[in-house]
Amino acid sequence: MSEAAAIVRPGKDKAIQRQHPWIFSGAIARVEGSPADGDLVTVRSPSGQFLARGYWNDRSAIRIRLLTWDESEPVDDAFWRRRLTRAIGARHVENRINQHGTPNAYRLVNAENDGLPGLVVDRYGDWLVIQALTLGIDTRKGMIANLLAELLNPAGIYERSDVDIRDKEGLPPQTGLLNGQEPPELIEIDENGRRFMIDVRRGHKTGFYLDQRENRAAVGEWFRWDEDADQRVVLNTFAYTGGFAVYALASLVKRVINIDTSADALNLARRNMALNGFSVPDEDFVVGDVFQVLRSYRDQGQQFDMIILDPPKFAQSARQVESASRGYKDINWLAFRLIRPGGVLVTFSCSGAIDADLFQKIVFGALVDSGREAQIIHYLAQASDHPVALTFPEGAYLKGLVCRVW
Repeated sequence: MSEAAAIVRPGKDKAIQRQHPWIFSGAIARVEGSPADGDLVTVRSPSGQFLARGYWNDRSAIRIRLLTWDESEPVDDAFWRRRLTRAIGARHVENRINQHGTPNAYRLVNAENDGLPGLVVDRYGDWLVIQALTLGIDTRKGMIANLLAELLNPAGIYERSDVDIRDKEGLPPQTGLLNGQEPPELIEIDENGRRFMIDVRRGHKTGFYLDQRENRAAVGEWFRWDEDADQRVVLNTFAYTGGFAVYALASLVKRVINIDTSADALNLARRNMALNGFSVPDEDFVVGDVFQVLRSYRDQGQQFDMIILDPPKFAQSARQVESASRGYKDINWLAFRLIRPGGVLVTFSCSGAIDADLFQKIVFGALVDSGREAQIIHYLAQASDHPVALTFPEGAYLKGLVCRVW
């Protein structure tokens, strides 16, 4: 049976020819045939010229996610094998040349940025964790898991498709074993010589913020060359399981105070610090709302040598940008007020709806209102195992600034 065809409206073919992988419902003039959700469809110009091929979802505002722009390339098992092999090979090369050593936890497949829209695959030691973010991937996840098992021979492949984006695809959350053995309660990983225990079944994302790997190392390097590191006090907000804290402690800072709303996350953070040889007092783990805790520190006149702001996504969509901008401004304003002269603010946004330019403007506004002075000394982004396709700028979701504050 031949594939259904989606004919795009005049002028809507330019983005497709530039290989952007999304086609929204408003770009489609008509559909020839009756594709079921998840089926492959051919995309054609108003004149009938072949443009691309992708999978269809009538439940989503993004009607088609594109897989190939080559009319002669069928999307069959061999296609998926080629794409997976290419992504895996790229990570193996990157890991060999990584100046910090070879990690055993990293992203293997980064969705659209690896030519596989909707598919995320992360490696944690001997286990793989998959996220099927779209219906087209969800219907093929069994086949994909089998291919990954053949290519990598992991101990097991676990699904963590319990993310909000699936709501927009008309999909419920889904977790569970796809192949091999169930993962243990905690998996120990090595990252740049630092050790962490990861909960892939219940932790954030797929268990760990792999995208911050290089930024955690940068925080450690900052103090490595500081002659007064043993006098520095770091405030690590939205601490989760202590990734940034472990790197700072390894650089022999005097103290790292960790704030998170989750007592369970901070308990695991404590274990991760102990795993790396650090005994941290109970008072350095603060369970609470970060905004409220920072306000209390401001009222007490406390100050810190470095503050790390790594909040969760404040903007899930463009409709939430205004409210998210207020949240980012408020928390950065509080941080500027709490930093000692000459200290450092490391601030992030992982909201894809807020681009790097807007984020910098928000931080600038917070600085002006705080009455402080600051310089940007580094720009930060997601780790290199989270590449960004040049045709898909939306893939650059993580942005960070390192600011020296006066």
